[in-house]
Amino acid sequence: METGNAGDMAALNLARLIAAAADTIAAHAEELTTLDQAIGDGDHGLNMKRGFEAVRAEAAAFSARPLPEALKAIGTKLVMTVGGASGPLFGTLFLALGKQISAAPDRANLTAAFGKAIEAVAARGKSQVGQKTMLDVLQPVHDALLQGKTAPEIADIADAAAKATVPMKALRGRASFLGDRSIGHMDAGARSTTLLVRTIVETLEGQP
Repeated sequence: METGNAGDMAALNLARLIAAAADTIAAHAEELTTLDQAIGDGDHGLNMKRGFEAVRAEAAAFSARPLPEALKAIGTKLVMTVGGASGPLFGTLFLALGKQISAAPDRANLTAAFGKAIEAVAARGKSQVGQKTMLDVLQPVHDALLQGKTAPEIADIADAAAKATVPMKALRGRASFLGDRSIGHMDAGARSTTLLVRTIVETLEGQP
């Protein structure tokens, strides 16, 4: 897929994407845990690693399904295995994406489906942009897709969006209990989201 001006996902290698995502989360599990220890439960890295390893274990089965069904199955697996607050949120993202995306999406369908998935995450978490959550990465990424940004640009936008959560005061999740003490720390969910975004767009960009 060319994530730049045009292109589609007809030749999507889902197994490769799953492996890349699981590798990335595993490599950054300690970092995510450290971030979460500052303003959360301290289990985000371990939970995310467990969830994506569970998805990796069934990558072949998921990859054999049509893309919409595969994404819904991945979402269900994440809900069941990630646990904590992140399981339902990341699971909802994939479940909703699977409900909206076509079997061979072009960029327009992907962007529209991603927008609906973000709405589902916001509803599930009863949150919105600006409250120091994963939405603060997801929404800028969606905006970048709408604007026709390239893969490198989208990855950089995701990175910047996660960093922008540092000065925010948390208004949702466990971090919100800290009030002003949540200021000065990056949201762990935002960081894991940007790691996944970068991994996905770079893997798609590198596919033959």
